[in-house]
Amino acid sequence: MTIEHASTRIVSKPWGSTDLLPWSEIQSDGVAIGELWFQRPGADAPASHLLLKLLFTKEPLSIQVHPDDAFAHSIGLLNGKTEAWYILSATPEAEVAVGLKRQLTPAQLRSAIEDGSIVDLVERRRVRKDDVIFVPGGTIHAIGPGLVLAEIQQRSDTTFRLFDHGREREIHAAKSVAAATAGPAECQSAPRHLSDERAVLVASPHFVLERIDLPANSNWELHAEHETWVLVLDGYARIGLMNAFVGEAIFVEADDASLRAGAGGLTALLAYLGPDIDPRLLTKRDEQAATSALHSHSRSPTLHKTAAGLPVRATEVRL
Repeated sequence: MTIEHASTRIVSKPWGSTDLLPWSEIQSDGVAIGELWFQRPGADAPASHLLLKLLFTKEPLSIQVHPDDAFAHSIGLLNGKTEAWYILSATPEAEVAVGLKRQLTPAQLRSAIEDGSIVDLVERRRVRKDDVIFVPGGTIHAIGPGLVLAEIQQRSDTTFRLFDHGREREIHAAKSVAAATAGPAECQSAPRHLSDERAVLVASPHFVLERIDLPANSNWELHAEHETWVLVLDGYARIGLMNAFVGEAIFVEADDASLRAGAGGLTALLAYLGPDIDPRLLTKRDEQAATSALHSHSRSPTLHKTAAGLPVRATEVRL
């Protein structure tokens, strides 16, 4: 039974940013930060099956592919890397690439990697805030500059690069050809609403990604039978005894937690193990329970308020 305020791991990248606001107050000290990995606190905490990240892009990422489970097993890895992106912000020209414009044979793909023409063969699309992109393992893809996105993925850091914009990092031609589905990406299912508050963005064998939009001061129960991540996008939440603000994440597993939306409401991502959508994951509390919870929270020493009555971060729950 676990409810934890996630810590963050900083990952520097040549394409990263030095400005992480409003998603993080971490100071980069001039080093380009490409990714923030959310992880369970404590050196002895077991690794989660899913990895939740924030990505900040000032330059284009490499054109790359991740293995699916079958190929990962064939080379001795525990699992592949299927992922999904939720666009948090995007400049007007921001774009991603997912899949190829046409089907290629392995020989054609190898040639396109070697001569650099792969850059003209990927299928690019403009993206904007709140777009969702699903990237199954084996899909050739790339992320452009001018983006901040949240990513949920199978826990793996295996990446094969096909093109890297002259950065002089290794290109993995043979492994890319072996791992890639060298053709157009599969059509992505449209998000669907489970209720006024819950929308399923992606449902895959590996994970389910939802967006929740909760009314101001509403009270809920989070029933997390399996590994579940909550990432706050807008507003504020009190989850169990912990405060969660924009850009912060809570990890829950095999436990129930009260969830109270702040005075401005709450928009958040929920990510949990697939393949099944869990209709019981989030349920509204009855009025009597809500009243009791409100009185209890008002006495909690870890929830402080400004003169305007808005919650602020308590020292013991800062990342």
